[in-house]
Amino acid sequence: MRLPSNRLGFTLGLLLAFATTAAPATEGGLRVCADPNNLPFSNSAEAGFENRLAAMVAEHLGLQVSYTWWAQRRGFLRNTLKAGRCDVVMGVPSGYDLVETTRPYYRSSYVFVTRQDQHLDLSSLLDPRLHHLAIGVHLIGDDGNNPPPAQALGDQGIVDNVRGYSIYGDYRQADPPGRLIEAVESGSLDVAAAWGPLGGYFAQRSPVPLTVTPIRDYERFAPQQFQFAIAMGVRKGDHALRDRLNAFIDEHRSEINALLRSYGVPLVELPVTASGGHE
Repeated sequence: MRLPSNRLGFTLGLLLAFATTAAPATEGGLRVCADPNNLPFSNSAEAGFENRLAAMVAEHLGLQVSYTWWAQRRGFLRNTLKAGRCDVVMGVPSGYDLVETTRPYYRSSYVFVTRQDQHLDLSSLLDPRLHHLAIGVHLIGDDGNNPPPAQALGDQGIVDNVRGYSIYGDYRQADPPGRLIEAVESGSLDVAAAWGPLGGYFAQRSPVPLTVTPIRDYERFAPQQFQFAIAMGVRKGDHALRDRLNAFIDEHRSEINALLRSYGVPLVELPVTASGGHE
């Protein structure tokens, strides 16, 4: 899923959603709202980690998974979850106010992706070399908004050497967000600043060895955020399904983490609350 760039530049187009009534969440199985061409998260072949996670949840609940497929652009929620066609979105920012969110099941960070043979060892947005390297970033939304790394680079006057790649890309091709990482593979870019699950997944499958490093030293760019906790989202007021999903998350954290790591997702430890749970 995508949010506006001033909050989260990796999830895709959860805007302008309107509430409506729907059937009970578990009637007819676990009905999942998902994008059919959005690896590493989901695709119509059910090869994404959110597809795998949905299958784990369904097995735990004794249900069958079914999908409503819709490109995660403007109107995604309005045409899926809010329209009652499906009951859960497997990846939304924790606390996202257009849905009822579960406890987060992972936290990740924006990352730098570079070619190993270039030995750049980038980890900081304050690295002076960024003034001269060819940098690629994803552009978010119909108006090409900038994600947090692009905003931070712009704050430092690093503009002319930054190239934008639409997160949506050409939807007729597989995995549109992967074009950014492919540009690093080919040498068209020196470095990509990408949302961790995207950067980690495509780097892991690159024929050219790539290095993935979490972006650090970003505190000076506050309130801009570079790490985000991700939860599942259900319709507002669907506390029954939310609570069942929370129980699954609590009982299967180790399996969820193993699944995410197998997809190359860079994980940041989730804070533990006073009650002993995770935020």
